[in-house]
Amino acid sequence: MSQAPGAQPSPPTVYHERQRLELCAVHALNNVLQQQLFSQEAADEICKRLAPDSRLNPHRSLLGTGNYDVNVIMAALQGLGLAAVWWDRRRAFLAAALAQGLCEVLLVVTKEVEEKGSWLRTD
Repeated sequence: MSQAPGAQPSPPTVYHERQRLELCAVHALNNVLQQQLFSQEAADEICKRLAPDSRLNPHRSLLGTGNYDVNVIMAALQGLGLAAVWWDRRRAFLAAALAQGLCEVLLVVTKEVEEKGSWLRTD
């Protein structure tokens, strides 16, 4: 559908879920993926798959309010054919990631790091 002459294009919308209970892992996944793909129930199922024989699941809160660990996030992404890659500053992150071919990188940095542009350097 074309716009009327002189009309301003509408800004892109950003999907965002507000924090509820201890469901930050669920909200973070949905926010990064820009749609509601995961729920508390889906995260609980992943926890059961990760520790099927555990009475007290080590991947979530004992109270059933969420607080999922990073293993749940990684398993959720793997289920979509995606991956979370661990990085520490001792590795040449961007060079290594980009050398693997076409990829997308989500990099979260502090305002100070962004302003200095120090994320671009590997020193």
